Amino acid sequence: MHGELPKQIWAKTKGRTRRNLAIVLIVVSVAAALGYVFSKSPPQQNRSRFGAEGGPVPVLAAAAAKADVPVYLDAVGTIKALNTVTVRPQVDGKLLSVGFTEGDDVNKGDVLARIDPTTYQAQLDQAIAKKAQDSAQLTNAKIDLDRYEKLAASNAINHQQADTQKALVAQFAALVQSDQAAIENMQATLGYTTIVAPIAGRTGIRMVDEGNIVHASDANSAIVVITQLKPISVLFSLPQQDLGQVNDAFAKTPLTIEAQRPDSDAVIDRGVLRVVDNQVDQTTGTVKLKAEFPNTGLALWPGQFVNVRLLIDTLKDVVVIPTGAVQRGPNG
Repeated sequence: MHGELPKQIWAKTKGRTRRNLAIVLIVVSVAAALGYVFSKSPPQQNRSRFGAEGGPVPVLAAAAAKADVPVYLDAVGTIKALNTVTVRPQVDGKLLSVGFTEGDDVNKGDVLARIDPTTYQAQLDQAIAKKAQDSAQLTNAKIDLDRYEKLAASNAINHQQADTQKALVAQFAALVQSDQAAIENMQATLGYTTIVAPIAGRTGIRMVDEGNIVHASDANSAIVVITQLKPISVLFSLPQQDLGQVNDAFAKTPLTIEAQRPDSDAVIDRGVLRVVDNQVDQTTGTVKLKAEFPNTGLALWPGQFVNVRLLIDTLKDVVVIPTGAVQRGPNG
């Protein structure tokens, strides 16, 4: 009995050792297989940027829906004042006063400056006096003509005298008309001594000071530049390939255009397309367009560059998904 017990214990221990050895061999085989597989995997630079090869790719899920999708054409435009006027003197003289402050908004007809009117007022007075003199002579000539015609009718005088007097009356009448024209001319010249705003807009920097002598013929004697800021226009160009699409849409309905900030997509103002140029620039292959914006907040300024996008179509009831749900990998 005691001799058989150690034999049984030895047999059990030997069996467990064989099983453990088999497990070790299996583990080694699996490790070798895995090592072979990973040694054949692509380099790190060929793996997806979303994770390791064969690993999960993170995505954003979103439900598709139907909506109206606007179709835009993008461009870079230059802001230009709708109207710009350089105010210049129309007569020579001393600038007595300036009636505006630089940067002020003025209305059409507001007084901007005054030129010494003394000389022109004297010339107008002379023209008025000359007309009065000629009018008196005309009146006297008409009285004589009436007397001569009566005498000629009774053969008291020669008919030639009456005809001569009639010609004299016509001569004085022409002189009076000439005097009236001279008066109107001098009145206009005198009016030019008061310089008024030809348009409504904003004044710029004053170009001449009070007390200076200005000349109508001097190109450098401008008083100020007035620009119309409300409304305002934007000039931009599009490739000639878009011309047909723009013309087709423009013929059907007024086209809406948005002005955006250069550093973002924020909309500054919304306007309408006014003009498509009548020719394509052959050097650039583009066509110019002009839009008009109300510019009520004065966010657009002449000479400024601005991003614009022209709405030419709206796709109705199409399937759309959020932009965040579309992701791009190495293959697109």
